[in-house]
Amino acid sequence: MAKRIDVSGLTAYYGTHKAIEDISMTVEPRSVTAFIGPSGCGKSTFLRTLNRMHEVTPGGRVEGKVMLDDENLYGSGVDPVSVRRTVGMVFQRPNPFPTMSIFENVAAGLKLNGSYRKSELEAIVEKSLKGANLWNEVKDRLNKPGAGLSGGQQQRLCIARAIAVEPDVLLMDEPCSALDPISTLAIEDLIGELKERFTIVIVTHNMQQAARVSDRTAFFNLAGVGQPGKLIEIDETERIFSNPSVQATEDYISGRFG
Repeated sequence: MAKRIDVSGLTAYYGTHKAIEDISMTVEPRSVTAFIGPSGCGKSTFLRTLNRMHEVTPGGRVEGKVMLDDENLYGSGVDPVSVRRTVGMVFQRPNPFPTMSIFENVAAGLKLNGSYRKSELEAIVEKSLKGANLWNEVKDRLNKPGAGLSGGQQQRLCIARAIAVEPDVLLMDEPCSALDPISTLAIEDLIGELKERFTIVIVTHNMQQAARVSDRTAFFNLAGVGQPGKLIEIDETERIFSNPSVQATEDYISGRFG
């Protein structure tokens, strides 16, 4: 079940360094929200706070609130591992488990989270591969290594692995930056289909991609060198790209900096 994200007053640190400061936003369920902005402005850091991956980094900590519907993901007694089951992540570079088959890659999270009969696993793996538009390409070689697939197929395999555990939210950190144009188009089409089931947040350096795939776009920027990243504005994607309310957003989108 896709869920709404409400972030309020979120600041993230690496040790004493403040990476992002005082970010508040809402992400609607069953929608795609894109984060854009120059390198180093905290987009990926912020994305990682949404499933508590940020605190895996030594010295990583967060102040503020991330609500998933009615639950504060940073509330006392909340297990970060269960948060990461609920809020899945797809990384910049495809990272299939190299020693595992295609089938085992998709089933990996399921096996960690519970016990399933073989027939149940087979059904979920098939459903997940179909959901990632990969089933027809791999159905006859499920026992072959996942690492043997092409880059675009590996990224769709990682998406299948992420959706197999039925998360409420899917985070994607530049999922197409390592892919060729045809694979990129396949992932973009897939994102459009997946938002029927999931709340999706994507970081992208490709502004045309943000314009193509997202319903809302958030622009992040730095006040200066060594300053924390901040959310400058968030709005409907069409408005951000045609009539943003902040000059810095227009300057970035028109290529004056970044």
